[in-house]
Amino acid sequence: MKIEHIWEDRKRFLDLLLAGDEQESMIDTYLDRGDMFTLYDDGLRSVCVVTCEGDGICELKNIATYEGFRGQGYGRRLIEYIFEHYRGRCRVMLVGTGDCPRILRFYERCGFRVSHRVENFFIDHYDHPIFDCGERLVDMVYLRKEL
Repeated sequence: MKIEHIWEDRKRFLDLLLAGDEQESMIDTYLDRGDMFTLYDDGLRSVCVVTCEGDGICELKNIATYEGFRGQGYGRRLIEYIFEHYRGRCRVMLVGTGDCPRILRFYERCGFRVSHRVENFFIDHYDHPIFDCGERLVDMVYLRKEL
């Protein structure tokens, strides 16, 4: 397993980024200002983007694993890597996600705890309805982890 920091031509990973955030214009708001990491295990498996938000806070903006490789620990390994990478650079890592129990459990197993909620985020910021876990997403749930 190998993790790489990607500096150039980040849009070549757009297909996988869209699995984590399905609107390209939203990805464009953070792709160039964040750090991108890819995880390889006999081929590309996962990608993530992390931004520094100031005041010692970084945010995991996007993390995605190809569907055929989900549930095999790739996402968790990438999160563990970014925790180590940002430890000493940031004091808190945030991640925002839809109100989907399966996804919330994943982040909680990685050490995140629910912090707050942004009401109507998926209605106000996306140009089409977003669905996950069979439900339309409305609010963004933020989780945090002290680094």
